[in-house]
Amino acid sequence: MTYAFPAPTERPAAEPNTAYLIASGDLRPSANIAGWPTQERMEAAVTAVFADLGWTVRRAHDVDPGAGHGFISSQRMGIEVFKRIPPEAPLIVAEAVWQYSHHVLAGLRTHRGPILTVANFAGDWPGLVGLLGLNAGMAKMGVPYSTIWSVDFTDDWFRDGIRSWVETGRIEHDQSHVRDVPAVTDGPERDLGVALARQLRDDKAIIGVFDEGCMGMYNAIIDDELLNPTGIYKERLSQSALWAEMQRVPDAEADAVGEWLRAKGMTFRLGTDEATELTEAQLRWQYKMYIAALRISDDFGLDAVGIQYQQGLKDLSPASDLAEGLLNNADRPPVTSRDGSRVLWDGVPLPHFNEVDEGVAVDSLVTNRIWTAMGLDPATTLHDVRWGEEYDGRFVWVWEISGSVPPSHLDGGYAGAVGWRQDPVYFPLGGSTIKGVCRPGAVVWSRVFVQGGALHVDLGRATAVELPAEETERRSKATTPAWPIMHAVLHGVDRDQFMARHRANHLNVAYAPDDETADRALAVKAALFAELGVHVHHCGV
Repeated sequence: MTYAFPAPTERPAAEPNTAYLIASGDLRPSANIAGWPTQERMEAAVTAVFADLGWTVRRAHDVDPGAGHGFISSQRMGIEVFKRIPPEAPLIVAEAVWQYSHHVLAGLRTHRGPILTVANFAGDWPGLVGLLGLNAGMAKMGVPYSTIWSVDFTDDWFRDGIRSWVETGRIEHDQSHVRDVPAVTDGPERDLGVALARQLRDDKAIIGVFDEGCMGMYNAIIDDELLNPTGIYKERLSQSALWAEMQRVPDAEADAVGEWLRAKGMTFRLGTDEATELTEAQLRWQYKMYIAALRISDDFGLDAVGIQYQQGLKDLSPASDLAEGLLNNADRPPVTSRDGSRVLWDGVPLPHFNEVDEGVAVDSLVTNRIWTAMGLDPATTLHDVRWGEEYDGRFVWVWEISGSVPPSHLDGGYAGAVGWRQDPVYFPLGGSTIKGVCRPGAVVWSRVFVQGGALHVDLGRATAVELPAEETERRSKATTPAWPIMHAVLHGVDRDQFMARHRANHLNVAYAPDDETADRALAVKAALFAELGVHVHHCGV
């Protein structure tokens, strides 16, 4: 018998002083087209810095005139692009926009040359957010990489970093702000954390996942073998079931949700153009999603739930963000069980992890139990690490997410919340955000992530600060005006330390009434995670 043996793919040889550049993009064509001019400018600036050092940057994939951009826009495309890259060549992953990490993970997993991720540090296009998601994915895979970012790519810090990479294949960042947490000393905080951890591990909990892998976030998926030892298990659900359940919610029941919100003082910027404005029809579907999510969660006995929305559901329904923010709030429109005998999660949040980020799922569930045991408001928010700038002598972060913020986190609560239509570029069927300014106060921030085949958590303190109205407006317009915003100052962590260390595009926040209580809550959280076998790291002071 004669066998047809496949010939190995012939790959080019690496050339001296040459780095190959790739750009992972969105899965949504409209987003790739909108972001391409910014990406082009960034690539030109990065290429110029390499040229000054005597290096050539070679783009590994062409711009597609028919598509209107030069991004890698699918996993298959990414695999094909890597076939043309010398396996040992220095590789740049340049990101000026949000990117779907799984487009390039297959190639990055097996690439043998030094890898550099680089991003713009800007508010209008979230390259730094895409960079953090990609870095977290490589940390999860165990792929070595270097990373750097810049506002305009002309600063000495950036140029020195590039010089280090071309000379040594590495960029070293200061991570002195991170320290592993030893066994928490005896005391009431440790006792509470250990007790809650043992309860979770013994009694177990279920997180409902409406489709995994949202927006290419490989870093946001925690394998069952790592998750289950904490006592947390997944109920894998389909967004098609959520859409089907939404069809069964009567209009009158949905409209009652809107009446409740308006009675609380929430307002909406309404129009009549479905393509570009927020409408009552869009709101009605969002109210139905809120009710449907609660009823399905009740059916499966969930302890937390996550709706993906992107992809698929965005082509059927207005955005999930209004429903998500309401679920995370203790005070929210009442929804009864199917038989009408009880109010579901009456007076307490049903923790929701936006974009099915399972690191946030674990964190939100744990936070909910700690804050409840301490008699605090257990509402949590997942935020994008979006951008930031110096203000009045300190670096103030802009943390934003696409509207899924519990109103108790906003200045004025529901009365401080305004519903804006989501951007048509990303949300073709619209839907309302929960726009507002997060109230000043003491904050505990955290991130659960996978690295080295184990679960880790970074914990730290921050203060949500109040800025003048005109500065808030400037920052909002410089990012996404329709989204809620938190002005955050990290304790003992500067901008570049945070960027170099953080293992996600998201972080989770919860408020405490004062600094002392926040410190105690953080200590309980550290003890709980340590008891569950999670590697605990305290970031900052």
